[in-house]
Amino acid sequence: MIHGMNHFTILTEDLDATTAFYERFLDLRVGERPDLGFPGAWMYARNGNEPILHIIAGRPMPEDPAGVIDHMAFTGAGLADHLARLDAAQVKYLVRRQRGSGTWQVFFDDPNGAKVELDFDPAEPGPA
Repeated sequence: MIHGMNHFTILTEDLDATTAFYERFLDLRVGERPDLGFPGAWMYARNGNEPILHIIAGRPMPEDPAGVIDHMAFTGAGLADHLARLDAAQVKYLVRRQRGSGTWQVFFDDPNGAKVELDFDPAEPGPA
């Protein structure tokens, strides 16, 4: 029986830039990772105890960074703050309101070309 999603794994050519990106824009933190015999990092939600994003370095990058996975989505809080951080860093993004639920969705790419989605409660104020 499946209980939920365990983690996403992405590849990178620049481990430091990738971990810094996720720390800055998703408020994730680098945490414990066993010696797997290759470079990488495990990233955790700020107050979480389980890694949710695995980053592997030192492997060849695929020609199409997306492959068959379209995007990874995270639930967040503080829409205005997240947009301000993206704006300050000049990261291009798309904001839209999901039909039906009204959930705010923000889409942008990480430094490796992986598409990230952040979902915010519909009660949060929208962008100016």
